[in-house]
Amino acid sequence: MTSGPDGAAAARGAPPPNTPTSDAVLERLTRLHPKIIDLSLGRVERLLARLGHPEQRLPPVIHVAGTNGKGSLLAFLRAMLEAGGRRVQAYTSPHLVRFHERIRLAGGLIDEAALIALLERCEEANGPEPITFFEVTTAAAFLAFAEEAEGKAGAGDKEGADILLLETGLGGRLDATNVLDKPLLTAITSIGLDHQQYLGDTLAAIAGEKAGILKPGVPCVVGPQPDEALAVIEAAAQRVGAPLHRHGRDWRFTPRPDGFRFEDANGVRDCPRPNLPGPHQVANAALAVACARRLEGFGLDEAAIGKGITSADWPGRLQRLTRGPLAEALPPGWELWLDGGHNPDAGAALAGTLKTWQDRPLHLIYGMLNTKGAEGFLEPLSPLAEDLKAVAIPGEKASLSAEDAAARATRAGLDAAPAAAVADALQAILRDAERPGRILICGSLYLAGQVLRDNS
Repeated sequence: MTSGPDGAAAARGAPPPNTPTSDAVLERLTRLHPKIIDLSLGRVERLLARLGHPEQRLPPVIHVAGTNGKGSLLAFLRAMLEAGGRRVQAYTSPHLVRFHERIRLAGGLIDEAALIALLERCEEANGPEPITFFEVTTAAAFLAFAEEAEGKAGAGDKEGADILLLETGLGGRLDATNVLDKPLLTAITSIGLDHQQYLGDTLAAIAGEKAGILKPGVPCVVGPQPDEALAVIEAAAQRVGAPLHRHGRDWRFTPRPDGFRFEDANGVRDCPRPNLPGPHQVANAALAVACARRLEGFGLDEAAIGKGITSADWPGRLQRLTRGPLAEALPPGWELWLDGGHNPDAGAALAGTLKTWQDRPLHLIYGMLNTKGAEGFLEPLSPLAEDLKAVAIPGEKASLSAEDAAARATRAGLDAAPAAAVADALQAILRDAERPGRILICGSLYLAGQVLRDNS
């Protein structure tokens, strides 16, 4: 079983000590709007107009929405496209260790000096008018992507870019990324219950928001969906005139011991086992293959697709930690893993992998935001874990307290207790365990980022 890089790799690109960072300007930008999330397109459209409409000068775009698997899909697609010799940009969120992880130019992650300059340009263009943090930083990302695509000096790689992989931040219809008139392709990953306070409390309502990225005449590749969500997506596609390429109807996959079999109108191919661990990553890799088969002129032959499946990495998603203070505190025979999934579907997907971990005891360390359904995430894990230590997520105002998180874990059926911090939780597990086991830190991407930051 393989996984993504350790925390040190996730933090690659962090500036040397005593050099200017983007932290100060990012902190200023958080004060431009009283709410962290306020879904709208008007503010970002206003700022993009003042910046000269960079969203109209991007390379061809694949726009991705969904509840789970967006980042993994982009990781597989980026690896495939790069294996095919393409120069790929990518926009993802949230970041794990440093903000610059969100903006990947064709030449690599954006550097701090370029990021600071872009953010300050957006700050000056916006002035004191209200705009959310995600909106203004998305405008900065579009500026970076457009200027690299145009080969402008100081804006990334001078050779430009061939394609941009664009992940929605929240929802789709009113997400700040949804300002493109005609992307090359759209994709919708698995839809489940998450962010109900913003998107609605039913699968149909959430699917309606995600389907807001559909555009007239632009093909959309649809991953495995609950029937309720698929019906909404199909209705939206018919309404706007977007051709659908649907799992179960237009393409399908079958897991195999050594990978999976993929089938669509173009034929059948056997694909290797994905580099990202977990049965759910087979579905994400198959969705990436379905997208790749819709792209013409990008060098995506069978070799490139296969190499992308086996080389993709995505830190913080079922990632084994083998270096750093936490990993080095483990006695021989122990393993330490990290995962940022945080909703019921993510818990179910995680459980699918943990069921294969029967050779030694499993111990959980978890923390979660108070906007998430802890019990729904933890219930699939309950029969698989010996015990659980709950922690508050450092620096997150919306984090559950360790005591509240432990109480929710107990209601989910786990033997749970609070701990002061991740390191304390790990030591308590080691102290009480009768034999070597696996420790999985889980429940939030924010917790995963903190662990990577402290363990790099």
